Amino acid sequence: MEANDPDGTLLPRRILMTADTVGGVWNYALELVGALAPHGVEVVLATQGEAPSPAQRREAERLPNLTLTSGLFKLEWMRSPWQEVAQAGEWLLELERQWRPDLIHLNGYVHGALPWRSPVLVVGHSCVLSWWRAVRGEEAPSDWDRYRREVRRGIEAADCVVAPTVAMLDSLRHDYGPFRHGKVIPNGRNPALFAPSKKVPFILTAGRLWDEAKNIGQLDRIASTLPWPVCVAGESFHPDRWEVRFDALQPLGRLDPPALARWLSEASIFALPARYEPFGLLPLEAALSGCALVLGDLPSLREVWGDAALFVPPDNAEALRETLLRLIGDPPFSESMGRRAQRRARRYTPERMAAEYSALYGEMLARHGASREGNKAALTPHASSK
Repeated sequence: MEANDPDGTLLPRRILMTADTVGGVWNYALELVGALAPHGVEVVLATQGEAPSPAQRREAERLPNLTLTSGLFKLEWMRSPWQEVAQAGEWLLELERQWRPDLIHLNGYVHGALPWRSPVLVVGHSCVLSWWRAVRGEEAPSDWDRYRREVRRGIEAADCVVAPTVAMLDSLRHDYGPFRHGKVIPNGRNPALFAPSKKVPFILTAGRLWDEAKNIGQLDRIASTLPWPVCVAGESFHPDRWEVRFDALQPLGRLDPPALARWLSEASIFALPARYEPFGLLPLEAALSGCALVLGDLPSLREVWGDAALFVPPDNAEALRETLLRLIGDPPFSESMGRRAQRRARRYTPERMAAEYSALYGEMLARHGASREGNKAALTPHASSK
């Protein structure tokens, strides 16, 4: 049963949302769910992939409008996932029958093609085809043809497709389009969770360390030539259980959110020379923590950060080294870049994100209602035909 926001916007009372626990989608989902609570929206969050960790379960329990349920199914971007993807689809349809949501919010693509009863939103956080092009410099090989077909089917079936940047939405259109409706809604992060403290002379990087897109190996190549230590936080084990190792970076391991926030609060510089980053929640967290940002020179990151970050070509180790040395050697400049990044970051709030999603949910429900009424009218015989 839909409801109205105080401003008159039509809103779903309950959403079925999908997520995984591997990367930033988890943080995105919880920020959005929390920010939707004042709008009276309940969310059933169905995770796939690895089970939520105890820390993640504690995070979820703090949200009164969230019901968490988990399925241990392979994600669509993993190798040979299709049997488990199909099983996950059956599970999700059963959740829809059980919970009767007003709207489906998928943070993945393939399940957009399921026979849902409710309107379907697909959010594109990343994809294999654009990842492959950015990281490998070529089109994805034929091994990924089924992925290409299944993602296109999911996107074509969705009532709306959202991406966090124009760059990512354009990429989805290029690889899988056209689609019915598209919209850009930037991600958000709660600034209360991140605050600068007294800055310490070290550089921090973080993320899924096994993901070539993060390009953390580039930092490892130059770390020994810098006067400051370069610390790295994140998961080193790929979901397929192989591990990445570095030589010159100082490993911090996988940190829970409060521990990572403490390291960000003290780091003077956050560096991520990414080859592929459709939005980047970690740079946002670093900026809220007052770190100067050194990022890969990508259209998506320039879109998000403008003049509030320094950009380096991802494959130019010397440019990365010189940029870091510039900040290290000029503390007032480094501090000013940290303040500039923090100001820019404060525009990407969960409240803004939730307001934009709420408006979109209302539009989707209105279109869906109009479509149902139109179908009813088409099925009703005219008096003159009796």
